[in-house]
Amino acid sequence: MMNKIFTLGLLMGWLTLTTFAQKNKNTAPETDQQKAQRFQLESLMADALKYSSMEEFSRADSMLRQALKINPNLAAANYEMARTLLKRDRLDEAAIYAQKAYEISPENKYYGAQLGDIYTQQRKYAKAADIYRAIVKQSTDNAEYGLELAAVYILDEKYEEALKAYDDVERVLGIEEELTHQKQRIYIKLDKINKALEEAQKLINAEPTESRYVVEMARLLMLAKRPDEAKQQLEKALKINPDESEASLMLAEILRKNGDSQAASQQMGQMFNNPNGDIDTKMQALVGLMREAKSDADRQDVLNRAAEIVKTHPKDMRAYVVYADLLVKANRKSEARDAYVKAARINSSMYEIWGAILQLDGDLNQIDSLLVHSEMAVENFPNQGAFWYSNGSANLIKRNFQKAAESLEEAQKLTTDNKELQGAIFAQLGDVYHGLAQHAQSDEAYENALKLEPNNDHVLNNYSYYLSLRKEKLDRAKEMAASVVARNPTNATFLDTYAWVLYVMKDYRGALEYLEKAINSGSKVSGTIVEHYGDVLYQLGEKEKALEQWKKAKSMGENGPQIDKKIATGQIVE
Repeated sequence: MMNKIFTLGLLMGWLTLTTFAQKNKNTAPETDQQKAQRFQLESLMADALKYSSMEEFSRADSMLRQALKINPNLAAANYEMARTLLKRDRLDEAAIYAQKAYEISPENKYYGAQLGDIYTQQRKYAKAADIYRAIVKQSTDNAEYGLELAAVYILDEKYEEALKAYDDVERVLGIEEELTHQKQRIYIKLDKINKALEEAQKLINAEPTESRYVVEMARLLMLAKRPDEAKQQLEKALKINPDESEASLMLAEILRKNGDSQAASQQMGQMFNNPNGDIDTKMQALVGLMREAKSDADRQDVLNRAAEIVKTHPKDMRAYVVYADLLVKANRKSEARDAYVKAARINSSMYEIWGAILQLDGDLNQIDSLLVHSEMAVENFPNQGAFWYSNGSANLIKRNFQKAAESLEEAQKLTTDNKELQGAIFAQLGDVYHGLAQHAQSDEAYENALKLEPNNDHVLNNYSYYLSLRKEKLDRAKEMAASVVARNPTNATFLDTYAWVLYVMKDYRGALEYLEKAINSGSKVSGTIVEHYGDVLYQLGEKEKALEQWKKAKSMGENGPQIDKKIATGQIVE
């Protein structure tokens, strides 16, 4: 209400100032000094109102203080001064000017309302009540200020007086829903439930076809522990409006507590399957079912209900999101991802939904989907580095190295405050730049990743392996690969990397030892590892065994580009 009061106060301030000037003109001719003073006051007030409307309150303050020096008893200037000070959070000083304005023009309800509001903020409730009572007494046109009076009484915990104030307003304005609800809250606080029920009946009598008033009556009857009467009211509400979802929900709960679980389930089913029912109420019911679900059967029932909401509200994003959330909890990731995608089609502006989609694409190892969805995500959220990272990762796996580099570089620029993500981005940039044969950039990216996480096994393994392929910084490569093997002594891939570094350094016996550990590690062995094993055997002079291993590697796949030539010639061609 105070915004309305202040807006009207601007107009009243002008009227007061104009009346002041006009009165002086009508009672006696203005002297030149009086005329100059009036023009100066009008100019200062006009400037003050202009600055105030521009929210330049310090400049408005200056104009008003000058006006009050000319005429300290100008009510409009005192009112505006108080209003300006309130905007600057100077409550106690504002009270002085508001009180002065009200003393000068006590018949001005806007001045009174301003002072009443200030007293309320100062917790001077008795004074605020005096002001609002005076305003209400002035005219029946001021009846709405009785609501302010009642609010003050509530703050002062004078609930009976508040009820009386509401009754006085009601006699003038008639039955008003919010006013009635306020009275009901007080009656409930005072433990006068029957009086609250009387207020509910007033609303029903005033609007007998409004089903929600009947539901409100039922809710109060439940509070009064009168479930049979509440049940009758709910049935009445559903006759008035079969789409009244809250009535169905409450009725189902009463039936359940009465032991009629079949009727309760039927009532819930009707609510969930009603396309005209309120989706918020259905969501509320779903939350209740989720909270109470203890068995797998209960949890499946919740999922079924969520599916019913999706079916009856196919254009509501929330329905799909809740359904998807439940599918995730049920570890049905593919269905959950599809439900999130449908939600995103309805509303693509939800960051969390895209995050869930990309997470599930990754969990499902569906790289094509990750590529498509990450492109859609960055289109909607171009400033989110995590989405660029997902896109870069997908392109890296698909060996689209240039696109991967562009996306990961963008991700790196956008996530400087997230050290964990930065480490992951640098790690992948190392792989990407290697794929582009940009070896200096690759090494730099790996080094940056290791600064953030010195024991990142993925980075240490790849970095050392690629150095060995280039036959560069072999001591550094050996040091890194050895540290990874020390932490992962049964990982075939890491053992192979260390062996290959030793091979490049011509330590064939050492390489043989670690390749045999890799092959006998019990973990999955790739064709590359078997091919390396053959290479080492060849260098140690066991050429027949080497050829046997190369053929075996060929049948396994994942081989080097020279595998066919090795098999055909029985030797390694450098």
